[in-house]
Amino acid sequence: MPDNITHDVVILGSGCAGLTAAIYTGRANLKPLVLEGHEPGGQLSITTLVENFPGWPEGVQGPDLIENMKKQSVRFGAELRLAHLSSIDLTKRPFSLNLGKETIHTRSLIIASGASARWLNLPSEQALIGHGVTSCATCDGFFASGKEIAVIGGGDTAMEEALFLTRFATKVTIINRSEKFRASKIMLDRAIAHPKVRFLSSTIVEEVIGVEEKDVKGLRVKNQVSGEQYVLPVAFMFLAIGHIPNAMAFKDLIDVDADGYIKTRNNVFTTLNGEIIPGVFACGDIQDRRYRQAITAAGSGCMAALEVEKYLEEHGR
Repeated sequence: MPDNITHDVVILGSGCAGLTAAIYTGRANLKPLVLEGHEPGGQLSITTLVENFPGWPEGVQGPDLIENMKKQSVRFGAELRLAHLSSIDLTKRPFSLNLGKETIHTRSLIIASGASARWLNLPSEQALIGHGVTSCATCDGFFASGKEIAVIGGGDTAMEEALFLTRFATKVTIINRSEKFRASKIMLDRAIAHPKVRFLSSTIVEEVIGVEEKDVKGLRVKNQVSGEQYVLPVAFMFLAIGHIPNAMAFKDLIDVDADGYIKTRNNVFTTLNGEIIPGVFACGDIQDRRYRQAITAAGSGCMAALEVEKYLEEHGR
């Protein structure tokens, strides 16, 4: 049945940004509706131990942190619904959100749909995400202490993450599928100069070994020039081949950058053709291509919620 209620606020996404926004708007008695999307819980839902989120001295499992945030938001009146956005109309108010079988309406919108890490899409890789396979050096670098690891990628991000990981790992092998690295000369030179870093170019990963043990034991790699195949003995694989912002539904409706991240002004205000879209805010990884941390996502979720409160108050709600 169609939802005939006009909501005060709908939040797209149930990661740290979306759930923090739900907690704040819930406490403001706005009864937020949270649409969980195709990745409920966001990237933390596939993360194991999180040790850098304040307030957890012994660390917390990513899914547990998300579950606690969900419970907290529901306690303050949020409604969580498993739904995927098909299309959206921001040209008239209230805004219309098409969920396929139903259309809902809202006076304000918080976009917190995040960005998905790019993976190699190997079955063995997918089976070991959170067990030695990760896309976040800042989150998981500490767990690589005293081990030999691999970083997949050839751009600046790969160089930055490899250099960061030398603080923990005994050796860092950067694996790039082509002969040429996309990284800037200065970043490439820094990585080349570091004694802990070595390079494998024209090389692809064919299998992550250790699925049965639920722990990375090595990588089966292949040199694309010589055809040589062998096992690289590493204990961690860090993916540094970019992220894909989950913003396809907003194409031509909201300003995005060249890589598809939503552009924001004053932290969370969205724009179209450079003009602010009243009542539409974005927070978390959908608009943060630099930090991509749980705590920064939560912080921007708080900002978006406070702006929604102010916006609705100014419009008589």
